[in-house]
Amino acid sequence: MDPLESRAWLAIVDTAELLPAALDAQLQADAGLTHFEYMTLTALRLSGPMRMTQLAETTNSTRARLSKVVSRLADRGLVERRTGAADGRAVSVALTADGRRAVVRATPAHIERVRELVIDRLSREQLDAVATALEPVVAALDPHHRFGPARTDAP
Repeated sequence: MDPLESRAWLAIVDTAELLPAALDAQLQADAGLTHFEYMTLTALRLSGPMRMTQLAETTNSTRARLSKVVSRLADRGLVERRTGAADGRAVSVALTADGRRAVVRATPAHIERVRELVIDRLSREQLDAVATALEPVVAALDPHHRFGPARTDAP
């Protein structure tokens, strides 16, 4: 890599490593949720009930990890599992009223933290450049558009 390539790559890697921990800390402190729990609840809020397999794709998770998180969220009354009427094996997950309230309450502080850490540190031109630069990378990593179908509405 030349110096510019190395600088860009390290900025991406460092952001990918540091940002999730910062978002987790804020969400844990303000809402008692991990960032993954928040994104799971947000996906359900935006899309409605989903089968576990679809939710795993939407949250870029393994089914095993998602199953543990859904169990924790269900124990807290934030989601409910529903079995399919046809065969009983297909499990879907739905947001409860408490889950909807939790994600709605968590969103303003979360967006404020995203703004503080990322959005407000960049000019409009830089934001456009970041989006323009990373969208093809995301397309290469997720050619079937399985991850985050409602990304335009969620941080």
